[in-house]
Amino acid sequence: MVTMAMPTEQALDAPISALLSLMWLASPALPIGGFSYSEGLEAAVDHGLVANEASATAWLISQLELVQARSDMALIAKAIPAWKTNDFPAASRLNQWVLMTRETAEMRLQSVQMGRSLLELLRNLDRLTSDQARWVDNHTATLPMMMALAFANDDASVTNALHAYGFGWAENMTQAAIKTIPLGQSAGQRMLMTLARAIPSAVARAIALPEDERVSFAPRLAILSSRHEHQYSRLFRS
Repeated sequence: MVTMAMPTEQALDAPISALLSLMWLASPALPIGGFSYSEGLEAAVDHGLVANEASATAWLISQLELVQARSDMALIAKAIPAWKTNDFPAASRLNQWVLMTRETAEMRLQSVQMGRSLLELLRNLDRLTSDQARWVDNHTATLPMMMALAFANDDASVTNALHAYGFGWAENMTQAAIKTIPLGQSAGQRMLMTLARAIPSAVARAIALPEDERVSFAPRLAILSSRHEHQYSRLFRS
């Protein structure tokens, strides 16, 4: 009979600590302003494209698969190893890609504002190296790049980091749907469960995506975002 050795408390400490750190970094509760953005969802509700739990779930699944997996998550997958190896030219190129692919003023505002807020948090917590600090002093830091930097300095694997990032995004967007449509908390949890089941495949796609196939192309979302900038009444900044 084979006796299975139980892991000691010390053996569990490191992976649990790493997991908690990833959860903290990806949480919508991180004080960088994520709660103030709906990423086009509010405009979709205003135009009647999203009206209930089912349509909100379908909208967010599409956004996860067509936008996040092909754009920011794919970029973070490349940015984490760049930060880990101090490949600052690659970091500059990836950061510039983010700035160039934000199709509306509010999308750019979200990326830059949240990136700057995360950067200040990392500074205050002394989680930047001197070389990284010099890099950010000379660049307009964006959220995907600062999130990748935080993950890299936490020594997170790309796979674990993207799962954490994806779930944090899903939590934030579910809360936006609850407030905007509006929906009850039970509906929100059903949506979040569905999104959570779709995250692993989105992560796998993001990691496997060749760099020359990374794309930020969601015309309807861009149109809704541009309309949202002039929407008469709104709860969110995007």
